[in-house]
Amino acid sequence: MARHYEIFYCLETSIRQLIADRLREEVGTDWWEKSVPEQIRKNAEDNRRRDSETGMTPRSDEIIDFTTFGELGQIISANSKIFGDTFRDLKAVSRVLSSLNSLRSPIAHCCPLAEDEVSRLQISLKDWFRQMG
Repeated sequence: MARHYEIFYCLETSIRQLIADRLREEVGTDWWEKSVPEQIRKNAEDNRRRDSETGMTPRSDEIIDFTTFGELGQIISANSKIFGDTFRDLKAVSRVLSSLNSLRSPIAHCCPLAEDEVSRLQISLKDWFRQMG
């Protein structure tokens, strides 16, 4: 499972970075307020507050790191004009992210993946990179 976790961690981190970089580039430094749907911003702020209340080291200084994986797809969809030239087909990106989101839970919670799910993860990764413009 460690290998699957590592792959997913790197993918999720790179998707967050891609979104933040692209929106910052197109919208400016206030991209979060201007480009992210209100409910996602609220959820992220709530997650950051809960994280802070633990008294432990915060997981990140970046607010996008407090979004869920599913919310990342919503941010891309909400900014389809900006991401239209980043990906080949935004509907396909949405489908791939949905598939990856389904695989995320067992990986993040250290549950063994069945052989079929390992194959599904590999195919979903290929699908993701195929969608990159």
